[in-house]
Amino acid sequence: MRRYGKHTDEDDIRTRPNRKGNRPRTNIRPKHEDAAEGMVLTVDRGRLTCLVDGRTVMAMKARELGRKAAVVGDRVALVGDMSGAKDTLARIVRIEERGSVLRRTADDDDPYERVVVANADQLAIVTALADPEPRPRLIDRCLVAAYDGGLDPLLVMTKSDLAPPDKLLELYGALDIPYVVTSREELESGDAAERVREHLDGKITAFVGHSGVGKTTLVNALVPEDRRRSTGHVNAVTGRGRHTTTSALALPLEEAHGWVIDTPGVRSFGLAHIDPSRVIHAFPDLEPGTAGCPRACSHDEPDCALDEWVAEGHADPARLYSLRRLLGTRERREGD
Repeated sequence: MRRYGKHTDEDDIRTRPNRKGNRPRTNIRPKHEDAAEGMVLTVDRGRLTCLVDGRTVMAMKARELGRKAAVVGDRVALVGDMSGAKDTLARIVRIEERGSVLRRTADDDDPYERVVVANADQLAIVTALADPEPRPRLIDRCLVAAYDGGLDPLLVMTKSDLAPPDKLLELYGALDIPYVVTSREELESGDAAERVREHLDGKITAFVGHSGVGKTTLVNALVPEDRRRSTGHVNAVTGRGRHTTTSALALPLEEAHGWVIDTPGVRSFGLAHIDPSRVIHAFPDLEPGTAGCPRACSHDEPDCALDEWVAEGHADPARLYSLRRLLGTRERREGD
């Protein structure tokens, strides 16, 4: 039996006012060792759809989790009614440790960090080569978020029938990012989906892209049995597409034994949370050269040891340029 002495405080004993016969409530929580394991598929206004033993279960977050929020891709522990029947509700009592996170802030000066997707293996960055025009700054920001969060990037370029991919391929060539180039005809016929599918085998892949680039059309082609996402059109005058995905959604990619996570179209990708020391991990040829850098080096200053490292022939100068361009995205607005 637990004893409550002179060192007891309000965290040890909690009482409910205006009720008779209250027993002290302790801060000792059950371990829920018999809880079922599940994966969060989507989140909608406090209700989470989870996959548990092959069936979908509606759940809500248990009060004991406090402000900790579960996101799409999270592996969670659930208790309660897990039959999946209509009007039943389970409780998420534990969020397991995350292997990776895709995070962003609303803007670069916004201190609130939002986790968009958890436990994804790679980030497919979808960009149109025209209509709308490519936005390299946004691509750079997505790449930084991927490297920072532990995701491998994949570049998917659409609408190659309207413009060639050469300029973008040259810009990102030094990063050795796998890529797929598709046309509108291939996107509509399903050929584009087949080529993208080759990069998805056995992986959880989050798709991100500016509105109107064909991201949701591609996801619908990859998972044709799920048509809950309507595909928007691009305004010919503004070049802007309306948002067609309002919340992240995980879909099974059975043929490739993987998962596709469709995320809402983005117009900005804030990087207020990014730590340069984590981004450098994505550049194994440059990382050893940081040993001689001054403390808290931004890797783009006069005393940075990477200049000497590259000059000695340990790495390609183009790689250092790419690193510095990516790290500089926090100081450069996407429209600059």
